[in-house]
Order: sequence, then structure tokens, then C-alpha cells
Amino acid sequence: MTLRTTLAIALAVSCAVPALAQAPMSYGPSITAETAKRLAAPAVAEAKKNNWTMAVAIVDPSGDLVYFEKMDDTQVGSTQIAVDKARSAARFKRATKTFQDGLAAGGAGLRLLALNGAVPVEGGIPLVQNGKIVGAIGCSGGTSEQDGQCAAAGANALK
Repeated sequence: MTLRTTLAIALAVSCAVPALAQAPMSYGPSITAETAKRLAAPAVAEAKKNNWTMAVAIVDPSGDLVYFEKMDDTQVGSTQIAVDKARSAARFKRATKTFQDGLAAGGAGLRLLALNGAVPVEGGIPLVQNGKIVGAIGCSGGTSEQDGQCAAAGANALK
């Protein structure tokens, strides 16, 4: 691959979709373990209320794991997926549903597949406190909508 081709691909990926430009929100101090544990509880409660099994991961602004909880009988694959969704939401400053919607739109949205670490499945949401991203929550175990519903329950508890 030539340098010109590499640069063209990089430019195309960086301009994937206007809605996916870097979010202006800044990163803040990392979420504490105590707060992360407190936010996981409503996500797990939402899953239990609906008879779903769920893995819940909470990461700091850089995407490193702060807290993790997996309900009994949650599929094994959901362990890593929950962490990946949370990491994607933190590092890209947006909910993973944004990537899911962009990919579903096709066309230029298909370029999202080239973004390393961008998880195009609902269930990852940045955690915002005082207007700054302090971490993110990721849930996995159900459908993408169910994962998103549980993640929202946890994220909303921060407010």
C-alpha cells in the first residue's frame, strides 16, 4: 500500500460521518470505584426487573476498567463485550448506539468498521458529571436495545 493510499484511507475514516466528529465535551476526573459500584446497581436492577441476565462494566475516561459485575447465567461472551462497549463510549465520547445507527445507515456509515475500538452495538454510554466525561458504562447480555436500556438506567443514576 502506498503512502498516498494510506493517507486517503485515513482521511476517509476520519471524515466517516459529520455526526461522528469528535464530541466537544472534555474529560474530567475519573469516576471512583464507589460511584461506579453505585451506578452498576440500577443497571442490574433493570435487568432483573425484566428477567434478563447482564454483564455491567464501568470504565474511567481512558477506558480502563473501574468496576465489573456479571449476573448469574450471563453468557460468557458478554463479559468482554460489556467492557468493550464501555471503553468505546469513553474513548469516542459518545454512546455506542451512535455507531450502530451510523453503520445501519450504510453508505459512508460503513466506514465505521475501520475505526479500531468503535463498538457499533447499543449498550455503551458515557458518564457525564459537571459537563465532563468521568467514565462510561457498558452492558451486554440481551439484545442491543435491552443492553442500552440497562446502561441508561445506570448512567441516569449519576444525575
